[in-house]
Amino acid sequence: MDLPIVVGVDGSEPSLRAVDWAADEAALRGAPLRLVYASPWERYEGVSLAHALGKPDEQVLAEDIIEAAERRAHRRQPGVKVTADVLPEEPEYALLRESRTALVMVLGCRGRSGMTEALLGSVSVTVAGHSHCPVIVLRGSHDNQARAGAHGRIVLGVGERPTGSAAVRFAVEEALLRGVPLEAVRAWQRPAHATTGHPLIFGEPAHLWERQATEVLEEALRDVPAGLRVQRRALEGRARDALLVVSHEADLLVVGARRRPGHFGLQLGRVAHGVLHHAACPVTVVPEPA
Repeated sequence: MDLPIVVGVDGSEPSLRAVDWAADEAALRGAPLRLVYASPWERYEGVSLAHALGKPDEQVLAEDIIEAAERRAHRRQPGVKVTADVLPEEPEYALLRESRTALVMVLGCRGRSGMTEALLGSVSVTVAGHSHCPVIVLRGSHDNQARAGAHGRIVLGVGERPTGSAAVRFAVEEALLRGVPLEAVRAWQRPAHATTGHPLIFGEPAHLWERQATEVLEEALRDVPAGLRVQRRALEGRARDALLVVSHEADLLVVGARRRPGHFGLQLGRVAHGVLHHAACPVTVVPEPA
């Protein structure tokens, strides 16, 4: 059975954009698309979708939301097989269960809660922090339209353990599917006690730490297919800050998040958590085994 691209739908503008992105992702991968509306409440409290349906907001039901999303997906990608389901439970639990049998999950950056645009909604954070599959969160736009990539590149944040990294594999696959270059970024910092790295004091060239970052990049990309255009960037500074800067020039930013068995808290890490909240482009969080 082909694993589906799953998208969480709640009728909000960000979730409608997620439907578009997920439909495009399904077409790229030749995968089916599964639309999921999850809520313990029967009725939808909102304005945008109600206006589009020509109904008062108190008369919009879950079935209206999922049917509107299904029509939108068919218009976006007529060749993609689409299924839809309404689940009467909290969205966090429903989406995490769906992630066990999903190829990729796509979520809008905010739901119906009225969170400020600078921050991510709680559902997206929870799912990204516990999902069993890669999660794409659509940051970087404040309308309900998913547009073709303007920058023509996928950016990968390379972590501490690049060998066998699921995030590297995902980023490479996305770049190949889209026919765009991959830009791999590794941040480096001098230790707090270091000044110039003078060889008479430290026994190493001044650019020891930059060279180490470059070596990590080479290790991460050693199995990349020969036909893929790759740019390697070792940037001085904190990883979170470096990735936020390059997110302004990316169509998609890919980062990994370690999953620690037996740990029940949020499993994102500081870098993934930071870019999810502040990146200027969509972010994919890829679960990595501990």
